[in-house]
Amino acid sequence: MSSLCKNLGLVLLLLAVVVILYGAYVRLTDAGLGCPDWPGCYGQLTAPSADKPIVAEDSSLVFDAVEIGKASREMIHRYLASALGFGILVLALLTWTVRRKNRRSSKAPYILLPLVVFQGVLGMWTVTLLLKPLVVTAHLLGGLATLSILYWYFLSSRYAVAVVPQDKKLSILAWLGLFVVVSQVFLGGWTSTNYAALACTELPRCHGLWLPLEQLDSAFVLWRGLGVNYEFGVLDTPARVAIHVVHRIGAVVVTLFLGFLVWRTLKCELSQIRKIGLAIGSALLLQLSLGIANVLGGLPIFVAVGHNGGAGLLLLTLVALIYFTSRRDAYDR
Repeated sequence: MSSLCKNLGLVLLLLAVVVILYGAYVRLTDAGLGCPDWPGCYGQLTAPSADKPIVAEDSSLVFDAVEIGKASREMIHRYLASALGFGILVLALLTWTVRRKNRRSSKAPYILLPLVVFQGVLGMWTVTLLLKPLVVTAHLLGGLATLSILYWYFLSSRYAVAVVPQDKKLSILAWLGLFVVVSQVFLGGWTSTNYAALACTELPRCHGLWLPLEQLDSAFVLWRGLGVNYEFGVLDTPARVAIHVVHRIGAVVVTLFLGFLVWRTLKCELSQIRKIGLAIGSALLLQLSLGIANVLGGLPIFVAVGHNGGAGLLLLTLVALIYFTSRRDAYDR
């Protein structure tokens, strides 16, 4: 793999972190509809500069007074995401060029390219479908998938790629851990996009009850038709409470499973695997702490953004474990 591809991959990995964290900030500051049209903003390529009604250049659209702060945040996120997408396109082209000479070059850029295109479509639908929870949650998962694949590319560019099984049982556990965490990320995204993060403001109970799940059937309806504006949520309080409680249950499941996984990694003879296990445990404790702080602190904005970042960090530790448990004699290049 060429040094140019390696360096570009690292830059894109860091940019993906920025896009995910800033995207969470945009969502949590209610700026997801800061620009009601796509790909422009109030009929312009840049965010408006005045809080006043705007007429689009073709005069066919008239917008009410805008909130400059929200519009600016939304457009900055679009610019960052576009830069990431363009960078991935360049990486795919460079990889294709290198692959003509070296057939062992990574296939990750070819997976990233359609993924980031679909991410762009989801970004458009986020606006045009008025923050539909299923779309926004899928957009979050797609962003974390992009981050994870870029991290895999980063690892493959610096470590050996022999695919001889090192610890098959531990590798299976790592994949199961990834599935459990992704499921919990979906629940977290569903909680956020349905504005249920503050449905319970006490621990460990919720409104004095352990499992208030009265409207569980309506809490996870994935599709509610078109034309519904989901900004600030449409569910009744009991349904939001049910979503929040299910997310808490998921946190317990994740903690138990990853706790077992960490214990299993610490029994491994390879020091690198033990270090990754400690990283998983540390990321888990950080994520739990941020989740508790969100509930007890009333969802402080930077704690909530950090909780999104913590989910990404936890995923990356599991990606690292999967990488190194599926390769023998991995070494620094």
